[in-house]
Amino acid sequence: MENLDNMMPYPIDSDAVGGEFDMCGDVKAGFPSPADDMREKLDLVRLLVRHPASTFFFRVSGTSMVDASLDEGDIIIVDKSLEPHDGCIAVCHIDGEFTVKRVAIDARGVKLMPANERYEPIRITEQNNFIVWGVVTFVIKRV
Repeated sequence: MENLDNMMPYPIDSDAVGGEFDMCGDVKAGFPSPADDMREKLDLVRLLVRHPASTFFFRVSGTSMVDASLDEGDIIIVDKSLEPHDGCIAVCHIDGEFTVKRVAIDARGVKLMPANERYEPIRITEQNNFIVWGVVTFVIKRV
């Protein structure tokens, strides 16, 4: 398992201001239309954070989730109030370390699935000290 000791949550700053930005409208990946000059306000916090008291930011460290488009340095938004489900991507705390993986639930229990073939799945057993810390809701990445 990757050592993610430096993976620490960053809480939402409820006193932060300036969360609204001008939204220019949809952007087409084809031929642009000059008729699409409509503007509206976009509040990034309102868009990305449903439950401010239980939402945290993590910076991704490592390469175990690259095939799920979670790359080194990306910021993931994690909501602790959401119930984890089969197939969700979640931040988990296992045996004293944080990790981000896809949660697989089957008749045998829980397995943490990497999204990189160079890494092995982690089968959770009774010997593990394990919790699903929160569910990943969004990723912020630099392009």
